[in-house]
Amino acid sequence: MNLLLAPDKFKGSLPAAAVAAALARGWKSVRPETECIFAPIADGGEGFSEALAQALGAEWIELDSVDALGRPIRARYAWVAAERTAVIEMSQASGLWRIAPAERDPRRANTYGTGVLLRDAVQRGARRVLLGLGGSATTDGGAGMAAALGFRFLAAGSGEVLEPLPCHFPLIGRIDATAVPALPEIIAACDVQNPLLGLRGTASVFSPQKGADPETVGFLEAAMAHFAQVVEGGLGRQCREVPGAGAAGGIGFGLLSFCGASLEPGFELVAKAMQLERRMAAADLVLTGEGRLDSQTLDGKGPAGVAAMARALGKPVIAFAGSIEEHPGILAHFDAAVPIIDRPVSLEEAMQNAAPFLERAAARTARLLRLPFSL
Repeated sequence: MNLLLAPDKFKGSLPAAAVAAALARGWKSVRPETECIFAPIADGGEGFSEALAQALGAEWIELDSVDALGRPIRARYAWVAAERTAVIEMSQASGLWRIAPAERDPRRANTYGTGVLLRDAVQRGARRVLLGLGGSATTDGGAGMAAALGFRFLAAGSGEVLEPLPCHFPLIGRIDATAVPALPEIIAACDVQNPLLGLRGTASVFSPQKGADPETVGFLEAAMAHFAQVVEGGLGRQCREVPGAGAAGGIGFGLLSFCGASLEPGFELVAKAMQLERRMAAADLVLTGEGRLDSQTLDGKGPAGVAAMARALGKPVIAFAGSIEEHPGILAHFDAAVPIIDRPVSLEEAMQNAAPFLERAAARTARLLRLPFSL
């Protein structure tokens, strides 16, 4: 039997590669003759660069950068030298995980650190950049990233160079792009369809989880509207309504406007890069999963993409998860959905021991599939 292992991460617990390894250990403890094909997946968020680095045989580039509040950090991105391709995960530098809840400041948080990684890739001679969006601490429309690339934001009247912070957006009068180098092809992995502004925009929908109270949400919405007007007038690109412009604090808008980037669904980008369809065609059975299977899984997340591809190829697919919502779409996508928890435990214990739970669940499933009858 050829077994394709294509799980997503178990958020806060295990990266996708560790999930795949645990499933393989459990399965092979029952069926040691199984040949395992490893293809851990990701969308544009946490785990994006790790999944693609493994698939593409990349090396890691580590460098000095800053977090969303401008504090010095060490961050990294993946580099495929033969193809001169960089794989960057914006949450590496600008992620919410780096900012303690009491420190969150949406009026000042920005994506300059992500721009530092992108600038390094440009200077290294990148022909293509794959940039994963998600998990950001920012609501800056990509202004910080743009500043790191050489764009300058000038105050109306005085022409003073402004820091690329949301609190300064109402003061911006024009943009200077004379110091910006030629940029490579940039493809952003984006799994949301939100526009930049409005009730479904980045400030209204996403900034509260980054520390914005109602007053700050209102400020950010108005500031972003002015920012978009200046950017669109100065650069000639009308991007605020593009689906995904509001992704990751509006960096989708920034990438489209400042970099001429394209936005692609995260799973599709990863699947294409790792040639997932070709690898799946060689498998007899597909295992996938994530921490929780629910209605959000069906809305473009990795396991749903794996299941759709498996269906198209006529391959059976089993999903594993820490918890599974009673939702009619789950079994419409997967041939079986297996909860990994086999005894009453706290959430903390479930997360700490996710790997052993996965191993045992895979072993149980392998035993069931060895039953000597067919229904």
